[in-house]
Amino acid sequence: MTVASISRRTLMKGTALLLASTALARQALAQATPAGGRLIVAADSEPKNLNPAIVASNGVFFIASKVIEPLAEASFDGKDGLAPRLATSWEGAPDGLSVTFKLRDGVTWHDGKPFTSVDVAFSALNIWKPLQNLGRLVFANLEAVDTPDDYTAIFRFSKPTPFQLIRNALPVVTSVVAKHIFDGSDIATNPANNKLVGTGPFTFAEYKPGEYYRLARNENYWDKDQPKLDEIVFRVLPDRASAGAALEADEIQLAAFSAVPLADLDRISKVEGIKVISKGYEALTYQLVVEINHRRKELADLRVRQAIAQAIDKKFVVDTIFLGYAAASTGPVPKNAPEFYTSDVATYEFDPAAANDILDKAGYKQGADGNRFKLKLRPAPYFNETRQFGDYLRQALAVIGIDAEIVNADAAAHQKAVYTDHDFDLAVGPPVFRGDPAISTTILVQSGTPAGVPFSNQGGYVNPELDKITKQASETVDTAARTDLYRKFQELVVADLPLINVAEWGFITVARDSVLNVSDNPRWAVSNWGDTALQS
Repeated sequence: MTVASISRRTLMKGTALLLASTALARQALAQATPAGGRLIVAADSEPKNLNPAIVASNGVFFIASKVIEPLAEASFDGKDGLAPRLATSWEGAPDGLSVTFKLRDGVTWHDGKPFTSVDVAFSALNIWKPLQNLGRLVFANLEAVDTPDDYTAIFRFSKPTPFQLIRNALPVVTSVVAKHIFDGSDIATNPANNKLVGTGPFTFAEYKPGEYYRLARNENYWDKDQPKLDEIVFRVLPDRASAGAALEADEIQLAAFSAVPLADLDRISKVEGIKVISKGYEALTYQLVVEINHRRKELADLRVRQAIAQAIDKKFVVDTIFLGYAAASTGPVPKNAPEFYTSDVATYEFDPAAANDILDKAGYKQGADGNRFKLKLRPAPYFNETRQFGDYLRQALAVIGIDAEIVNADAAAHQKAVYTDHDFDLAVGPPVFRGDPAISTTILVQSGTPAGVPFSNQGGYVNPELDKITKQASETVDTAARTDLYRKFQELVVADLPLINVAEWGFITVARDSVLNVSDNPRWAVSNWGDTALQS
């Protein structure tokens, strides 16, 4: 099973039949895909900064990826899982000290100025490396970008940097912005962060807070056959329960990122004119983890962490909270990342009796009220599933004599409490695996991350052996050796439990059957939708 596959049997069969039946039709229509029309899409958030070169997150990409393009995009069938965008090729030097990109000729920015290697150099050195949440890790050793001509950019690194990492990171960290718009300004506060100018198939046309974002067809897009649509309108629907009703009423035509609640999928899959699609999230695996504050004496004790792990019924979590649309995790790398994944790690079977026995032998005796000690538990507010798991975890901990007090907060308050103030004992987090452990996974457990960095090790965990492997992997150019290091990384994480990986999941797209070319790459929801069309 892959995470992005629906595991409910009836729905899986229906989706498979749908995809099989539409595949032939799409092939027949490939030369005559209808053009024009307005696609209305559900959006459940309004990012404060819409520039993906600064904020590499799915909430930003969902809208901005149609306007601002990366050097390469994920692909089901491209070499190394990539398809060219602003770069047409990329090659790493054997010593790991440089990567050469050949860039696409004939590309213009939405304001008419030409796209060149100067824009790539500016974006890399002035935004991706110093400002971007993920790029500052990937490009930590980037020291220069040579531009010998308008269509060549040579990235030079001060230390050997694995080409495997750079290649895997291209779709996520290389959104290119125009130098002539950002140069000489305070990049972080430039108005262009929210009124985007890019090279993509759509231009940023309008934003009405609380109502919608509107993108319009770029008549001068470098791919002359795209885009197919005239407009995309992202209608702000913060209440996820309303997305399904809007689809049934044909007020919107598409809802991605499981905007239709999982509990409604079985019913809505039977509605005429609506299709439920599980593809298109293979490169966007979310992970349900229990974050642990190791400053707390009890939680610094491995025996307590092992007991908590054995108190969690992963099957119940998958079947009841995720309604089967997820998989139990074995460790910090998900199963649908076969380049790195290993199952050869420690396991913690669900066994509350054994967990109680561990705590008894460790000296954490139950008091008259049945409790051994109390903890503050903060569930992330981003998804229904993270909140529901918080309620479940409180009950599971009670069974082994740990009294967990749930503290709920909105997204901003939660992030500040956990990642800046360290005001938590346990937290429920949903980090994303983005194709390579160095991009967004090792930071969850490596020491030395400054306070205030979201989705990082803010629990104060320190393991010199784990840090050594992480550093070594970051400078290992040989792909096989680097992959082996990350398998050892997984073994150490699961053995010492700096955090507890519980489940991993992809999302579901629900669309009217008039929407064509949906989910045709592993990051479809956050790609450019240049070939997405509406059947009249």
